[in-house]
Amino acid sequence: MQAEKLVRMANQIATFFKVQGNDAPTDIADHLAKFWDPRMRRAILAHAAAGGEGLDPVALEAVRRLTPPAA
Repeated sequence: MQAEKLVRMANQIATFFKVQGNDAPTDIADHLAKFWDPRMRRAILAHAAAGGEGLDPVALEAVRRLTPPAA
C-alpha cells in the first residue's frame, strides 16, 4: 500500500481521536495495532522513520508508539 494512502488514513483516525478528549496518541496507536494489517503497520513505521512527511503531528506521535509487528 502506498505511503500517501496510509498517511491519509492515519490522519483521518487522528482527526477522530483528537476530539475525543483522551490521550489521542495512545488511542490512535491502539487502533492501528488492533485494526491495521501488519504490512500496513510496517509501512507506516518505515514512513515515520523516514521523517513522516504529511503525517499529522499527533498521528506521527502515535506511530512512534507502535511496536513493530513480528515478521
